[in-house]
Formats: sequence, structure tokens, C-alpha cells
Amino acid sequence: MKNDEDIVKSVKLLSVDHVAARLGIDSRYITHCGDFKAKINPKILDSEEIREKKDGNLILVTATTPTPYGEGKTTVSIGLSDAINKLGYKSIVTLREPSMGPVFGIKGGATGGGYAQVVPMEDINLHFTGDFHAVTIAHNLISAIIDNHLQHGNEIGMDIREITWKRVVDLNDRALRKIVVGLGGSSNGFPREDGFDITPASEIMAILGLSMSYTDLKERISKIVVGYTKSGVPVRVSDLKVQGAVAALLRDAFKPNMVQSLENNPAFIHTGPFANIAHGTNSIIATKMALKLADFVVTEAGFGTDLGGEKYVDIVSRIGNLRPKAAVLVTSVRALKYHGGVKRQDFEVENIGALRKGFENLDKHMENLDFFNIPFVVAVNRFPSDTEKELDEVVKHVVSKGKEVSVVEVWSEGSEGGLDLARKIVNAAEKTNGNLNYVYDPSEPVREKIEKVARNIYGAKEVIVDRDAERDIKNLEKHGFENLFVCIAKTQLSLSGDPRLIGRPADFSIHIREVRLSAGAGFVVPIAGEIMTMPGLPKVPTAESIDITEDGRITGLF
Repeated sequence: MKNDEDIVKSVKLLSVDHVAARLGIDSRYITHCGDFKAKINPKILDSEEIREKKDGNLILVTATTPTPYGEGKTTVSIGLSDAINKLGYKSIVTLREPSMGPVFGIKGGATGGGYAQVVPMEDINLHFTGDFHAVTIAHNLISAIIDNHLQHGNEIGMDIREITWKRVVDLNDRALRKIVVGLGGSSNGFPREDGFDITPASEIMAILGLSMSYTDLKERISKIVVGYTKSGVPVRVSDLKVQGAVAALLRDAFKPNMVQSLENNPAFIHTGPFANIAHGTNSIIATKMALKLADFVVTEAGFGTDLGGEKYVDIVSRIGNLRPKAAVLVTSVRALKYHGGVKRQDFEVENIGALRKGFENLDKHMENLDFFNIPFVVAVNRFPSDTEKELDEVVKHVVSKGKEVSVVEVWSEGSEGGLDLARKIVNAAEKTNGNLNYVYDPSEPVREKIEKVARNIYGAKEVIVDRDAERDIKNLEKHGFENLFVCIAKTQLSLSGDPRLIGRPADFSIHIREVRLSAGAGFVVPIAGEIMTMPGLPKVPTAESIDITEDGRITGLF
């Protein structure tokens, strides 16, 4: 069997102009970033030929609780879009840009696999079109302005102990979680505690993904709260007068990126907020653009229905006025066995008992999609070690629940391996009105919103709010931020806040230790359990397997 690198080498890519022309994109809206990458100007949405078009059907791809090793949700998303194209429709897959934290950490690249990939893979997984760098610099410009303001008299009266704006870098670097800046004498500023988050956790990344225009982008940036004065008044970016400069750094990053799949079908890849610490999907502007250009748009929400799925429904769909017509719930035999207690070294051993125990996790995610009122198809992503008996068990279980199911083999067969799923999704999308059931109303109290997500979507028995988090909530309400969405940051490895609780935990508590404010993005971020907004690297990071050859070819990036 060919590996991913051999498969990519065997494929002939089309020029990005050719891919764009198939969608009817005029050349005046294209900014080339090489032969196979381009940025598409959002002004295309204002053109007469696009503005009057009816939106295509939005398909949301989510998943059961993942294992630490990745279960192929991106691969299924790409393969499904290819398969819908093969059925004769126009389909675009819209994905997040990969962060270099996971690329060099444990998961590796995030461009799919086998015959269901987006390319050029090396570019997308590394620097791509520079969007992550733009977000990093824009974020850190605010940090630099804060310290410069303190150095030159602190006219606003910021409390040096209440500065909430950290710095960011797009790497997993645990040593930067807590640092001290301003050492070395008076010319270097005031010594104070600071720290770094990873770039996908930046509020700037969230804002970029949620903004509808440059005006909206600048307005959201101006609302960012970076700290508080000594009298407790929020200090916003607008008080520092740099919202225009920050937005200017994001001018090109705001434009969605277009590439292609191995089958030469279009893909929009834009922005990269994590779903365990942010809202977890590609940009609204890319999705809206795709909906005007295609019959179907396949969009991926990060991790499971409890994270990216819930946030897509409660946050992204409401901000962007987006209505998924159907959903795909990705799972795998090995993921279900993992949630039945099987360790990674035993994934390839047939274990029907563990598989059946893992169905508890699958059932909860199916219940969540029913709660959201989104019709769905369960996609069982087939791995080479899966036995026919195991696959049959999953299919029989899903059918017994009255749901559609499809065994997907897009990794090994490309679009051919996803045609059954594509037909079922097209059929599901044609039968729905797109009405969603939200978990909470934004006008409800912050704690009530947290409890509704925890109880209804995670299955928690109770929510425990630490004293510090209670203080955070009272402060938010005091300053008029109580009507924002909630974007809970928690582990992706469990329905609970404890990554050790696999399967479908029962009688557990969600522990909220802190509540952060992202006023520009329009949500508050309750921190559940030990989730880190700056991850660390594993003992053996993927970085050790990545190399470059004498002719400049990058290897090991899969």
C-alpha cells in the first residue's frame, strides 16, 4: 500500500487559476501565492453575479470523542467533498489552517491522508500564506503597545497587576506559560508577570474567523479588553488607539485561502482557532463565500459534538447566520474500542466486547446532534486493522438506533470510498429545513449558560465554580458582559473535563477554575479542569521525524 508521500507525488495538481475558473471566480478577485495557492478577495460577495445566487447546502462534520492519535475527521471531510463532486454537484470543503503546535507535537499534519488530502501539504502545514504569522504579530503588537504605554507614564492608569492580555506564539512551548517581562532596568520597562498562549488561542484568531468585513474586524478589535485600571474599569484596545494598526496587519489574512484536493476539487482553508480552547472552525467569511460558489459546502468543526459541534451551533451559526442542513458524525472502530478501554498497542486486536462498551460514547454524540436538531449520518472511518465483524457491529448498532450509517474508505479509495456517505448526506440535506435548537439563550446569566452546556451536552451532574471563577463572573456582569456567548475550554479527550474519563462518564462534575473575557470575539471563556491555552510537547515530538532533503523536499510531515 502506498504511503501518503508516495500518493501525493503521483498526483498532478492543477493551477490555482484552473480550480478557481471551475467555480466561476473572476481573476480580479484572485491574489496568487504561488502556482497552487491563492487568496480570494471577499469583495466577490458584493459582485452582482454572486450576490443574487442562492446559498448551497451546508454540511457540518463533527465526531465522537477523539483519541489522542486522530481518527480521520479531516480525511473524511475532504473525501466527502470529493465524493459529492463525483456525484455531479459542485462541492467545496472548508477547513481550518493547521497550527504548528500539533504539527511538531503529537498529531502531525492536518491536511487529511491517503487519497483524501488537500495540497500543497507542506505549505499548508507550515507557513502557508502567512496568516498565522499575521495573527501572531497583530496580537503581539497589542502587547508591545501595552508595555510602551506603561513606560511612558500610564496615562490610562492601568493596574499592572490586572493586565489580562498575554503574548502568543504558534508552537507548543510550556516554558512560556508564565514569564516575567521588563527586567534589566528602567529603560526596559516595568517588571511584571506575563505569559504566552498558543496562537490558535488568541482572541485575534477568533475575531479574524468571526468577522464579516474589515469594518467588523476593526470594530471587534477595538472591543478587546486587555486589562483593568486601578479603579477596576476595563481597558480596551480602543483606549490604546491601535485598532486600526492591528486590523491593517490582518488585511491579507482576512482573505480566505483556496487550494485543492488530490482530485483537483476546491478547498478553502482559513483561520485556525482550536475547538478545545476557542470556537474551532474555519472562518465565517470563507464559509459564506463557498456557499455562494457551490451546491454543497463541507465544513469541519474541531473534535467532538461537545466542543466544536456545540460551539458551531451556539456561536458560529448565530454570528454568521449559518444553518447546517445535515451533519456527519465521524467515528472509527479503534476510537470506540479506545473508549471501551483498549490501549493503543492493542488497537489491531479484534475486541467486540470493548467495541460494544465504546458505543456509549457514540450514543451520547448522536443524542447531541438530535438535541441540535441536525439530521446526520454516522461515518465509520475504516482503518486497515478493522475486521468485518467489528464494522458490522458498529453498523448494526447505529441502525438499531434508527440512524443512517456509512463505512467510509476515502483514505484508501478517495472519492470512490465516500460515495455511499455522499448519497446519504445529499438525501438528508434535501429533507431538512435547517432550523437549529440552541443550548442556551445569550441573555441568560453566565453561570446558567455554562450549566446548560455542561448538563445537556457533556452529560455532567453538576458544575463546580471556583472562588476565582465566581469573582470573574461577577466582574463580567458588573461591566455588562453577561450577554455574551460561552466558549468553554476543556479537554477534547473526554466528555468531562478530565481526560482520564473515557467512554460516557456518569455522575461527574465540571470544574470551572477561571472565566476569561473575549469581548471582541463576543464570548467568555470558562476554563474547565486542567486545560492549557499553551500546550506542551510530548516526550517524543513529531518534530523528530521531520526533515528536508538536499533538493528541498520536506519529509516526515504526515
